[in-house]
Amino acid sequence: MKHKNLKDTDNAKSPIAAQVGVKAARKIKARRNAEQRVWFGLGMMGLIGWSVVVPTLLGATLGIYLDNHYPSERSWTLALLVAGLAIGCFNAWHWIAKEDQAISDEQKDLDKEE
Repeated sequence: MKHKNLKDTDNAKSPIAAQVGVKAARKIKARRNAEQRVWFGLGMMGLIGWSVVVPTLLGATLGIYLDNHYPSERSWTLALLVAGLAIGCFNAWHWIAKEDQAISDEQKDLDKEE
């Protein structure tokens, strides 16, 4: 009876062993980056919040100025507040879509490594 060398079994990893190795490496990486992800998430919430608030406030401020200096029967404040809010929501949607694409690309790269 012939016995296989240990080196032969190490070089010929089974597909299951390779998948387990990749998943274990992914978990180790996730544990190392757990705190970083929390701060990243909080930063993204702040970025999204400010990307909505700033255009909304700018629209309202411009509207107040126009209402005070050029009075009319329609409210510039309300119109520009809504326009600023719409622009802010578009900005937030843009940032979320961009980050979602980056996460998706990272996941595809990890899947290719398997």
